[in-house]
Amino acid sequence: MAIGWPGEKVRLVPLEFERHFENCYRWINDADVSEWLALGDLPMSRLAEKEWFEKAQVATETQIHFAIETLDGRHVGNSGLFRISRAHGTAMSGSLIGEFEDRGKGLGTDATKVRAWYGFHVLGLRQLYSEYFGGNEPAKRMQEKVGYVEWGVRPAAFWKRGAYRDLVETVLTRERFFELHPEWAGRSG
Repeated sequence: MAIGWPGEKVRLVPLEFERHFENCYRWINDADVSEWLALGDLPMSRLAEKEWFEKAQVATETQIHFAIETLDGRHVGNSGLFRISRAHGTAMSGSLIGEFEDRGKGLGTDATKVRAWYGFHVLGLRQLYSEYFGGNEPAKRMQEKVGYVEWGVRPAAFWKRGAYRDLVETVLTRERFFELHPEWAGRSG
């Protein structure tokens, strides 16, 4: 029996050291993977990544980390909800697809739909926030497909790879997600 939360192409599963650590360690230290992330410019030692990973394996009231696996069990990325506020019904959200050859195949979009359903249906949240660097067209397209809308831009907010980058702020509401993706409204789980 498979564990986790399935989509059409991927499944969100709990992070497990034996199954996911080596990929996470490699991805966070890969300049191509971290190019569009708000982290990853400092070298991450195995010890530092292990400390982060051990905390990330334990879901809390304020954060939940998932591994993204294909339906046949291959680890292709990570996704999560952060700064979860049950009182306000909100959370920050984010994902990454680690292997270059897995990008552009809809895996991140599918993972983002599963994560949104989980946040809205399982956790009862009402809004998910996200962000991406201006110029990151794949992230922009993926968020738009799922239903995120831009609500603001923090100009030149983040130094990344030789330039100050705009940080585009987005939001996805429960109503918009289920309106755009009615097939997810009737899912159980």
